Amino acid sequence: MRTVLVTGTGGAGRTTVAAATALAAAREGRRALLLTADRDGTPEALLGLPAPRPAAATSAERLPWSPPVEAAPGMWAARIAADDWFRGELTSLQERGSGALDMLGATPLDPEELTGLPGTEAFAVLRALRVVHDTDPAAAHWDVLVVDMPPAPDTVAVLALPEQLRRYLRRLLPAERQAARALRPMLAQLAGVPMPAQKLYETAERWERELAGVQALIESEATTVRLVVDPGPLADRALRTARAGLALYGCRVEAVVANRLLPTGTADPWLAALSGQQQAALKELHGEWAPDVPVRELPHLGRDPLEANGPRDSDGLRDPDGPRDSDGPGGVPQVGGLAALVASVGAPEPRPDRPAAEPWTVEDRLADDGELVWRLPLPGADRDALGLVRRGDELIVTVGPFHRVLPLPSALRRCTVSGAGLRDGRLHVRFAPDPELWPRSL
Repeated sequence: MRTVLVTGTGGAGRTTVAAATALAAAREGRRALLLTADRDGTPEALLGLPAPRPAAATSAERLPWSPPVEAAPGMWAARIAADDWFRGELTSLQERGSGALDMLGATPLDPEELTGLPGTEAFAVLRALRVVHDTDPAAAHWDVLVVDMPPAPDTVAVLALPEQLRRYLRRLLPAERQAARALRPMLAQLAGVPMPAQKLYETAERWERELAGVQALIESEATTVRLVVDPGPLADRALRTARAGLALYGCRVEAVVANRLLPTGTADPWLAALSGQQQAALKELHGEWAPDVPVRELPHLGRDPLEANGPRDSDGLRDPDGPRDSDGPGGVPQVGGLAALVASVGAPEPRPDRPAAEPWTVEDRLADDGELVWRLPLPGADRDALGLVRRGDELIVTVGPFHRVLPLPSALRRCTVSGAGLRDGRLHVRFAPDPELWPRSL
């Protein structure tokens, strides 16, 4: 299954481009599912769909999204129901830990009084990714999954979450401590109460499997990121920060979508000034991203995509060739739909000839310089916002607001850091062998 994560700068039209991407895949004969975590009903208004029904609440049927609705032939849409999923998960957790709660004299919370907490949406998005990919292929559900993600900084934080949580679990509940598990039933009989430690480790093992599966999906070659930006000086800066954060976690950007481009060559001085700013920012985008990452240009449609009084096409979406609005300036077409976007954005295509990310390699320079160099590709990183900390067998890399704890390759664990430099979007970390740890030749 191809997975396309659509994110970008705030207010740049991520939801519209995500819907256009799913529709493009459907028009090519592939079954596409559009998942969105948008809470204000924008996807439903955009696609002309009714309000979603609540997600299934029973433990056997609970899913992190509302039932999918067919928005066009071959295209389904569903909203990630973070609050409903959170209530179901916490209720189930209380049921599994009822023995420990009774022992502590705690009163369980009723589902009706539970509300989603900050951060619930991130976990629901990750759970949705896992559930979609775990669906039995024989059931023949979808070929393409398009996820309408939060703004770029929040998306990077969501994609970093599985690896971070797995590291926390390994530190707080190391696997070697489970060696005494065989003694817990005997201790429970002696104490006369259930031992919560056993359920704690069982829950940690389940979380580890879930997080490892989600992390594998994020790092898969079949998963790519599509960045949407409204060209401008501030947006370009935010996009560079997002690019560095995505590169830090090994996520591949397949395309940059420059959305809402104003027409050029206009006689209106005010419109010409805005268009000139966009074209200058667009030139910088092409210079920074192309040719490795294509920059796709989408014109401004002249109307809000949520405009509801235009005719529909065969997909049930707005028709860009419909009659013109005589009340609009210059007779702007009644669009606001997706068909015009689809032709420019295209469908997500797998790129087997391109790796998921540039490999992080260790270069052997022992013979010439007496060093090993670890190359970490970090395009978009700013030298002033870059930080490195060696901690035991780990290297903590900070890029702007993002940081990642990287386990050192085995050869580098016996070395000391001798220096680092950022050149051409690559971080070069130099290591010198530690005489006390490095094997000496005869």
